[in-house]
Amino acid sequence: MRCSSVRKSEKYLIQVGLNNRMVFYKSEVAQMLISVITISLAFSIGFRASFPMILLTIGVGFVLHEVGHKLVAIRFGCKAFYRMWVPGLILVFMFIPFGIFFAAPGAVYIFKHGLTRRENGLISLAGPVVNVILALIFFYVMFLPSLQELGMWGFKINLFLAMFNLLPFPPLDGSKVIGWSPFAWFVVIGTAAVLFFSPQVLLGLL
Repeated sequence: MRCSSVRKSEKYLIQVGLNNRMVFYKSEVAQMLISVITISLAFSIGFRASFPMILLTIGVGFVLHEVGHKLVAIRFGCKAFYRMWVPGLILVFMFIPFGIFFAAPGAVYIFKHGLTRRENGLISLAGPVVNVILALIFFYVMFLPSLQELGMWGFKINLFLAMFNLLPFPPLDGSKVIGWSPFAWFVVIGTAAVLFFSPQVLLGLL
């Protein structure tokens, strides 16, 4: 999630909810699709996994992550739109041979005069929180007949997306979250890390 300006002349594709302020522009949707397909292809190569499986799981995680940013930004009265980052798309493939999974193909750009540190922190936190929630959903999907593999990949990928985006380095979400509330940052990235490395803690909730 980054701060920027918005092109007011662009035609929107979808307009829903929030008093019709939840707008998805045509170029925004196209760039999001390109980002999803690119990162899914790279991750399927890196994980040596089925492309359709990775596309489904990372597609849900990535798109809803960005929608989470956009939704909260609009709640705070911001203009918000997704733009892919071409260098990020290239870096995804450059790092894969070294076993490094770089997941920054684009971001939701926001614009608002007088955006507070708290608002910026909450907007930035929304995406990773969505990923943690999705990971919990996919965890229970693992126990459904014939959906174990889907659930496993969805669980791992969403927790990875949450942890990666919460790294405290600009322009990642973590740098804005920790600048607003180190405690909130620690709780969310800590939860994601515990679930990723010790998923057995969830077995007691079954």
